[in-house]
Amino acid sequence: MEKIPMTRAGHAALEAELKQLKSEERPAIIRAIAEAREHGDLSENAEYHSAREKQSFIEGRIKELEGVLGRADVIDPATLSGPVKFGATVTLVDEDTDEERTWQIVGEHEANVEKGLLNIKSPIARALIGKEEGDSVEVRTPGGEKTYEILSVRYE
Repeated sequence: MEKIPMTRAGHAALEAELKQLKSEERPAIIRAIAEAREHGDLSENAEYHSAREKQSFIEGRIKELEGVLGRADVIDPATLSGPVKFGATVTLVDEDTDEERTWQIVGEHEANVEKGLLNIKSPIARALIGKEEGDSVEVRTPGGEKTYEILSVRYE
């Protein structure tokens, strides 16, 4: 089984989601199904079918999270240093537009572009791995070629 790299924060967030699904969502959906059953004929009961569909989704997500957490390789970025690698927080400047962006390279299950958490398997992250502060990096993105300069590499 392949280990899944993730940061401590990502691991904690997935554990919190799993706990919430098991302790709140699952009991709530069981109550909703029981209530819908009381309304009679299940073949034409939209509430029952909707609740069962939601239950299926919740149980699937619980299984997925348990699998991911079971294979998690938690890495503390604060213990790392040197060139860009998993866990690095990298500040880049687009050499064409002078727009600055800061990304932390994280595992795929904790990635969230809006929050600045970049999937290690993304084109930008793959291009950054092994590079150092001051390096220029060319990235082939769906929007075309981009060139970035690495302004800083931090491990927090």
